Amino acid sequence: MISIATSPKATAFIESVLAHRPALAVFDCDGTLWAGDAGEGFYHWELNRGLLSEETVRWARQRYADYKSGKVDEETMCGDMVAIHRGLREVEVQNAATEYFAQNFVARIFPEMRSLVNRLQQAGTDVWAVSSSNLWLIRAGMKHCGIRDDRILATAAQVENGVVTDRLIRIPTGVGKIKAIQDVIRKVPDVAFGNSRWDVEMLKLSRHAFAVNPNPDLEKTADDRGWTVYWPDGKAKRRGIKS
Repeated sequence: MISIATSPKATAFIESVLAHRPALAVFDCDGTLWAGDAGEGFYHWELNRGLLSEETVRWARQRYADYKSGKVDEETMCGDMVAIHRGLREVEVQNAATEYFAQNFVARIFPEMRSLVNRLQQAGTDVWAVSSSNLWLIRAGMKHCGIRDDRILATAAQVENGVVTDRLIRIPTGVGKIKAIQDVIRKVPDVAFGNSRWDVEMLKLSRHAFAVNPNPDLEKTADDRGWTVYWPDGKAKRRGIKS
């Protein structure tokens, strides 16, 4: 059992979720379970680590520039962030992702979100992580958040004989999150948690939606739809629970 100290505001939020007695809970990761985008950070970090070929690095830098300028869509970019590892041994990529997360994101995990995951599991809730970031990075993060590897739906490619291919299995972003949930979990989430517009479809699918640390676009959607908005302790906006 994990014991994590939380503020009265955070405790109230956790209890409000538990009050729904959810059987199934799904969590976005970047920006929701921790502050910042670990997937994007890892992409830039690994381009300087010598893990990828120089040709791949040049292509990846230009690809990201095209994405930022609107020439490449979100789903394609999420897939490319995984496909660039084709030909590498998966263990190498996993080790790199584990190193990156430990050095840069463990301290960014929201304590009350880690506590919420733990409390839900204690209550018998089936808890899943659903993320557009690469599977290796989310595996690394879930070691610190308490969600098992077999409860992760993240952007992933097929691996053959321990080597990563560029054949993508899933890209859970936007409507892709619904598809992943429907294909693998095959149940409607009782509670869902997200922070950006790429989580809207997953939040709409759930019976009870929670916008955690929301970007302005999701905050507006949450306000319009009457979803609960929660700002984790230590974030700039301290509005508490809003329903």
